[in-house]
Amino acid sequence: MLRGRQLGEADRILTLFTAQRGKVDAVAKGVRRPRSHLGGRVEPFTECDFLMHRGRSLDVIVSAEIVHSGWARLVEPERYAVAAAVAELVDAFCEPDLALLDVYELLAGAIAAIAASTAPRTLLPRFSLRLLDMLGLAPPLTTCVRCGAALPAGSVWLDAQAGGIVDAACRERWQNLPELAERDLANLRSLALPKGGAGGATLLATPPATAAVEELVAHHLGKRPKALTQLGSLGA
Repeated sequence: MLRGRQLGEADRILTLFTAQRGKVDAVAKGVRRPRSHLGGRVEPFTECDFLMHRGRSLDVIVSAEIVHSGWARLVEPERYAVAAAVAELVDAFCEPDLALLDVYELLAGAIAAIAASTAPRTLLPRFSLRLLDMLGLAPPLTTCVRCGAALPAGSVWLDAQAGGIVDAACRERWQNLPELAERDLANLRSLALPKGGAGGATLLATPPATAAVEELVAHHLGKRPKALTQLGSLGA
């Protein structure tokens, strides 16, 4: 479950990301009543097996059986904020009824990792890069996004408006672009690798790499995700 909103006196409309159909909206009738059989099973970030039937405008949830829930750990403020950011990105980037099994598996794995982690916000840059890659939006990390030349050793610059990294030759002097050292670019490349990819994927991002990923996400969304603002308000 990615999010929910109230409908009438006792119902809720849930936005779900499913393995078979991608993102769908469905009505949980009576879920806000104290004795609802769905209560406690459709909390945010919970993975369930749903039985639904087609309604005239929205699917209707008949039953839900929990497959995995880390809710007891996800209610901690930092974990909740990171999980909310993950859900917001999937909700914002994925179109309704576009089935993407890889994204479903990425989402389920990320939520489980966040629930288990003692430093959950460090997991967000890798999730974001992997999501962008699965949706065909990942920046090229070996070539300049402007001229296509191989990125040199040493400093390069993030040009989020161009959607990637630029070298010194393509950097406009009047632009105040974030600089990435060689180790930060190497970190971005490791973060973007699939699990078990050649060269060894990493889970943890350097601060400049984290900032670069956030800028790229904001560029593709056209705004800064709300959950990232909430996460920032929690401090380091």
